[in-house]
Order: sequence, then C-alpha cells, then structure tokens
Amino acid sequence: MAALGVEVNVGNDDGETNTAVKVPERVLRRDQARLEEAERRRNVKESQTVSEEKSDFFTSTFNAEKTAVEEMLSSCNDSDRDKAAKTLEEATLKFQQLQKFLNDSIMFLTQYEIRQAQASLQKLQSSLAEKRDEVLPKKKFAFRSRNTGASKQPAPIQQTTVAGTVVVDAAVSVDQCGFSNADNQVLIKQNEEIQQCDVLLSHLTNCKVRLYGCPSTLHIKNVRKCEILCGPVSSSVFVDQCTDSTLVFPCQQLRTHNTTATQIYLHVTSRAIIEDCNGIRFAPFTWAYPGIHDHYKVAGLDPNRNNWTEVDDFNWLAAGTPSPNWTVIPETERICKFLTYKDHK
Repeated sequence: MAALGVEVNVGNDDGETNTAVKVPERVLRRDQARLEEAERRRNVKESQTVSEEKSDFFTSTFNAEKTAVEEMLSSCNDSDRDKAAKTLEEATLKFQQLQKFLNDSIMFLTQYEIRQAQASLQKLQSSLAEKRDEVLPKKKFAFRSRNTGASKQPAPIQQTTVAGTVVVDAAVSVDQCGFSNADNQVLIKQNEEIQQCDVLLSHLTNCKVRLYGCPSTLHIKNVRKCEILCGPVSSSVFVDQCTDSTLVFPCQQLRTHNTTATQIYLHVTSRAIIEDCNGIRFAPFTWAYPGIHDHYKVAGLDPNRNNWTEVDDFNWLAAGTPSPNWTVIPETERICKFLTYKDHK
C-alpha cells in the first residue's frame, strides 16, 4: 500500500526542477504538533511572565504603602492632639486603601502571598489601634455618673422590654467592645462604639445582636440559638462553637470552626473557610440599614464583589465532589428582611 503524503518539488543547482518528493503525512502531523506545542509553551511562558509581573508589582507596592503607614504611626505622638488625630485619620485611610488593594489583587496572588499580606495587615491594624489608644485615649469618665461618691461604680444597665425580651443599652460597655454571658436579650451597638474596633461576642444564648457599624474584626464564640447581624467588617470574621444560629455580615474573609446547624448570610470579598463544621448553609448578604454604604467604604470592601458561594472546607479534600458539610439556602427559604431593634435602643 502506498504511503499517504504530500508531493514537494525539489530543485537542483542549475535551477531545474527534479521529480517531486513525497513527504509522509505522519511527518507533517508530527511537525505540526511540534509547532503547536512550541506555541502553547510560548503562551504559557508569556502568561506566567505577566502573572509574575503583577505579583511583583503587588509586593513592591504593598510593602511601600505598608512602610508609609508604619512611618506615619512612628511620627505620631501625644504632644499635639489635633495633629495626632489628623495623622491617625490619614493612616487609617491608607490602611483601608491597602485592604482594598489586597482584595483587588487576590485573583493573581498565590495562597502564600495572600496569607502573608493578611498577616501584615493584621499586625498593622493592631499597631494602628495601639497608637490610637496611646495618643488619643478614650475619656472613660464620660459614661459615668457625675456623683463623685459613686464614680467608682459601673453605670447601671439601662433596659427596656421589647416583645418579651430585654434590650440592653450597649453604651454602658466602656472597657470591652462586645457582649458576653447573656441570655434572651437584644444587644445593640452603634457605629461610634465599634468603628475599626475588635468586637467579641461570646457565651450568648437566644440573643438578638445588632451591630450598626464597621468593626475591624469580629469574633463570635460559644453562641447558641442567636441571630447576629453586623455591618461591614474590614478584615476577618472568626466563628467558633456556634450552634443553631443565624449570622449576617459582610467581610473580607470568614473562618468558621466547630460550628453546626447554622445559616450564614454572607458578603465576602475573598473566600470563606470552614473546618470541623456540619450543617452550614449559605446565602448572600441581605441586611440593610441607614449608612451601610458609607460603612462599606470605611471598611474598604467592594459591595459589588461577593464570593459567598466560594467555600473551602478543610475537612473535605475530594476534588470535583461537593462537600457534604455545607449547602446553599434555596431562594424560597431565605430571609428577605430582618427585624430591626434600632428604634428601641
């Protein structure tokens, strides 16, 4: 059987054309495959180069901006309170811009680079809070009684009853930002109490919590049968030992541990992580209150970017198979409007 091929005319030194030479088709296919592979490798190399250039740009820019904030904090002192306040305001703004820069760059960064940047932001955030406490200490006496004889006693908790539950006035919490050890209560904090602060909610049972502001981080630990709603969180929300609860918040990152039978209405600009959890159900963030759009800006979060369905389960490593530990709440079962207790404060 004659071999399949393509005829190619071959010329001699005198310019005359000799008999055509037949090139086997397998040779042509092999050459074509070699050319295609070379083109593929070139494209991969170019793509990798672009990614590396973006990564290098992020690293250099991120470090330069971080250093600028650190220098601003180093130069800030309590000798001039007005100047210190202005410097801290500028440092806070730069910090928020740095957070947004990381959020916008996550798509081309490695997991290691993301973790390193987040750790740097956490450390910088702590330095910012420490410097603010150092040069602009809070005047705790503003919340205490004018009676000097009773000045050493904590202000009494102001309570009102709403639909059979107790509403606790959050303004009495001076030294601690958050709520702990409460049952069957409505717990409220306003923006001026929690803005860019670390908020802790712990050992709560059957409570309704409303945080109308943008904390730096939010810690939720040992809560049962609670409904917790919070405004935009600048960095991370940490959830641990939560059962039969509803959590509602926007944040940069969510880390959930040892939690069961809990639904989370989430807006997250990076990713959500669960570990040692089961019965977790997710839906997009739906809560709104006056001023929340401004709080998104303060927190450095993009309200149009929500990765609420991108959940990493550290206990489920089977590629291509969904984790049985979390699901999406069907639209027909989602809560469209949450009750507000703001008017009862």
